[in-house]
Amino acid sequence: MNFQERLLRAIPGGAHTYSRGYDQYPVNAPQILERGKGAYIFNQDGRKFLDYGMALRAVNLGYAESEIDEAAIKQIRNGNNLTRPSFIELEAAELLIDLIDSVDMVKFTKNGSTAVSAAVKLARAFTGRSLVARCAEQPFFSYDDWFISSTPVTKGIPQETMGKTKTFRYNDISSLERLIIEFPNKIACVVLEPAATECPSTPSSIDGCCGLAQCARQYRNETSNYLQQVQALCQKNGIVFVLDEMITGFRWDIKGAQNVYGVTPDLCTFGKAMANGYSLACVAGRREIMSLGSIEIKGQERVFLLSTTHGSEMSSLGAFVSTVKFMKEHDVISHFWDYGSKLIRMMNRKAEQYEIGSSFKVEGAACSPFYTTLDHAGSNSLALRTLFSQEMINNGVLMPWIALSYRHSEIEFELTERAVGESLKVYAQALEEGVEKFLVGPPIKPVFRKYN
Repeated sequence: MNFQERLLRAIPGGAHTYSRGYDQYPVNAPQILERGKGAYIFNQDGRKFLDYGMALRAVNLGYAESEIDEAAIKQIRNGNNLTRPSFIELEAAELLIDLIDSVDMVKFTKNGSTAVSAAVKLARAFTGRSLVARCAEQPFFSYDDWFISSTPVTKGIPQETMGKTKTFRYNDISSLERLIIEFPNKIACVVLEPAATECPSTPSSIDGCCGLAQCARQYRNETSNYLQQVQALCQKNGIVFVLDEMITGFRWDIKGAQNVYGVTPDLCTFGKAMANGYSLACVAGRREIMSLGSIEIKGQERVFLLSTTHGSEMSSLGAFVSTVKFMKEHDVISHFWDYGSKLIRMMNRKAEQYEIGSSFKVEGAACSPFYTTLDHAGSNSLALRTLFSQEMINNGVLMPWIALSYRHSEIEFELTERAVGESLKVYAQALEEGVEKFLVGPPIKPVFRKYN
């Protein structure tokens, strides 16, 4: 029995995160990993891969970063989880409040789904409304029913829940306006990521996100970028504006993508990279809303917000404090934007070299690029995406998507450039002769699909 078979026997889906499941990777991907160090991961046999998955974007400094690990270990030796609030819990909360301009109060938890769903609960309590408006193009906000009911995976969701979540289009303010008109005084909150596969549109159509300073300066000077329009629309209609910064936080800017794009959400959520892979997330925002989950206001009707045994786990909070310190001392954010800019240019240049620039494209904010694989008709092709990933693995690089770390340096760039060149050579042949001839095993599948 191989590792995959053992995983499927023991864990539903073969992994505790669907994005780690075997159906999300080509068949030559390592079935199981033993450890990571810097920008590299190692399988059970000791084979080494340069990694651009970075623990589903949760690791931004590098695997097993000694300074962060020592901070976590120090807190473990202090007891890790105490009966009353710990000093590191207070230190971490005050640090986040000082760091993020929109934050007056914060509540920590262990994962992003819990944090975003807590924001939804607060919004419903604050407004007295029940509907949630979420961005249709953005892939994941929560494993809770309010979100999953709006995907094709609805089995196990009560029928009465299914109509509670409505969708709108990113960079299309009119679609949100229509939703608000259709459901007047019924929408509690708007939930979206600041950016995913595209950045917020502006009247001057900012091109490329080629560098943090330029990007931030231009966006802040705009008075009506898409996110600012969403914020204004929410304010006008008494809707809580929730910004999910699970992906953008501690990658776009140390103060969040909200600082780049010049918006002030009512509530925001962070997780993933905030503690370099240690399990930590949070919901944070305006005191007026956050305090609904408090206990000190006499006579106020209670909102049972977050109350988890391990939300205050000291090791993760210590890792967060140390991560912020490391990021400031090493200018990690600038590294992301610089390395990402080089990577985008290199990968697109290689695609043009093999005359497949219309089929293979690398785009997005430089701090978090993404690649697209298109067939001859211009449609997204999971088969071609699988082939590219397959060939990158054959050349020692795991690139299911592109998540950067501080430990991606010049050596890693050169390794990546060689792997991309070899992989796109096969990709070009597949476009000419048919992808089936080159693909080993089935194509990867969407996470959100109705049937297995």
